[in-house]
Amino acid sequence: MRVTQSKIVFCLLALLLVPCLLKAQRIPQAIEYTEIYDFLEELTTDGIIASNAAIKPYTRDAIAKMLAEAQSKDSLLNKRQREDLQFYMQDYALELDTLPTYYSYGHRHVTQWITPVSNLSLADPSLHILTKDKIFKMRVRPILGMDLSYNKHGLLMHRWYGAEIQMDIAHHVSIWGSIRDNSWSGQGVTGSRITQPLFLNNLAGVQYKEANYGGDFSDSRGGISLYAWWGSIGIQRERVTWGDAQHCSNILSAHNPAVPMFTIQLTPCKWFQFDYFHAWLPSNVIDSTYWYIEQQTATSTQREYRPANKFMAANMFTFMPVKYIQFSFGNSIVYAERNVQAAYFIPIAFYKSLDHLLTKGLRTENQNSQAFASITVRPTDHLRLYASFFLDEFKFDRLKKSNPQRNPISYLVGFNWSGWPVKGLALRGEFMRSYIATYEHSIKVLDYTSNSYYMGHYMGSNSQSIFVQLAYRPTRSLRLTLDYTCDTKYTAYDYIRGDIGQIIAQKPFENVIWRNDEVKFRAVYEVFNNCYAHVDFMYNYARAGEDADLQKYTPEYLQGKNFTFTCGLSFGF
Repeated sequence: MRVTQSKIVFCLLALLLVPCLLKAQRIPQAIEYTEIYDFLEELTTDGIIASNAAIKPYTRDAIAKMLAEAQSKDSLLNKRQREDLQFYMQDYALELDTLPTYYSYGHRHVTQWITPVSNLSLADPSLHILTKDKIFKMRVRPILGMDLSYNKHGLLMHRWYGAEIQMDIAHHVSIWGSIRDNSWSGQGVTGSRITQPLFLNNLAGVQYKEANYGGDFSDSRGGISLYAWWGSIGIQRERVTWGDAQHCSNILSAHNPAVPMFTIQLTPCKWFQFDYFHAWLPSNVIDSTYWYIEQQTATSTQREYRPANKFMAANMFTFMPVKYIQFSFGNSIVYAERNVQAAYFIPIAFYKSLDHLLTKGLRTENQNSQAFASITVRPTDHLRLYASFFLDEFKFDRLKKSNPQRNPISYLVGFNWSGWPVKGLALRGEFMRSYIATYEHSIKVLDYTSNSYYMGHYMGSNSQSIFVQLAYRPTRSLRLTLDYTCDTKYTAYDYIRGDIGQIIAQKPFENVIWRNDEVKFRAVYEVFNNCYAHVDFMYNYARAGEDADLQKYTPEYLQGKNFTFTCGLSFGF
């Protein structure tokens, strides 16, 4: 009997969709919803639950399982943690095969409708649908928010609105989507765009639309995932972070706008997880050989050039041999070909080796490959230590003292001390350094960037970042934080292939060309699930070194010394 390619694909999908004992959704929880991630971080550091902090976002079913695990250890929680747990479990009720109820001031209010085939709930104010046989679940939620910021440069307003929908079908298919329309504007502010590819701040990167004021941009995300208890495959557009970090990861930081990607995640047992994606990246580089003809007038035409193709493949293996240790390692490749390369769709592969196979025959330039690792250790309850390493290019010979060259690498170390001696109080710290030429490439389209934003740490190469935070959760859904951040950029070198040996032989972390010190107090209160109000007071001092351009690295709104007050209310984060 002849076996066709379509039959093989059908059989593979059928194997994935076999009935399984565990009912779960594989819908990612956006990392912008920081409140749930902060609560899970607290429970993990206190030793109550275990979580894989090296790979985010978590799926909603994974979060529901962690919350259920914490509920089973109720005796280890204090009063405020029990209240937070009850509060957050309402948001993940559908993942637990039930409907949410709305809580206010300690009282329960239930708004539900029962039909012959399904139950509906209207809470906070999202619409939840759960059929009686529980094979269809749906959540529809509006998105609305506004932030107002004011300092000596003027008033800056950021508003956004939209909606999201999440569905789970037959315990094997998850479908989700969202749209957020954003706008930055300011009275008396000439430079109201505060995020750009070269700006050195920890704000999420965006791709602006044309506007004669501030900046408008839209953010549409979503995907479809086929899953079983042991893993999932899907196509999605989401922001992801790889590498354990609390301020900003140096492996994948989600600093760039979200990109479409094909994903695989395997979780066959508690002590192992495998993640893979193949992404389509916006290059922001013109392909001079690829153009359209546009009719400009009745007698004239013009070439409209198209962007060069850019792709990325990456994998990460995570091992948790014991409860107190997690170790992750993986590798990736950024490549620019006319079409996707089938070799890079192999999930478990060392991509640099495949790159040599594909390019060395003609002695052409390699693509841009990377390797990385992340380790987390919890030596005792209440303390978590972690480190992440990013190897852009590595040679052992450069480790010798006699060799002035330094490998283009980045490393990050941090700690989190939480819950002792004061419950709800946490002290966190993080230190990052990236050496010369890290994230860079002599061929611009192969830079470790997407939409021209670094995919690693936002500070880029030859830089250093120090982050310290004191956080306190005194009551249910109230979080107070006091942060200090010191970001320093040193001499920026262009990656020139013929001179790279001389470039990486320069002494790193020596000549300061830009620095920003920032102290920030933030109070966040989550009124009900996914709806929170916040107030921020921030002092920052951004300045440039000699012969450096402050405008290049800092938005006008934050240049010099500033006291900035911000308040906001958002629903749907």
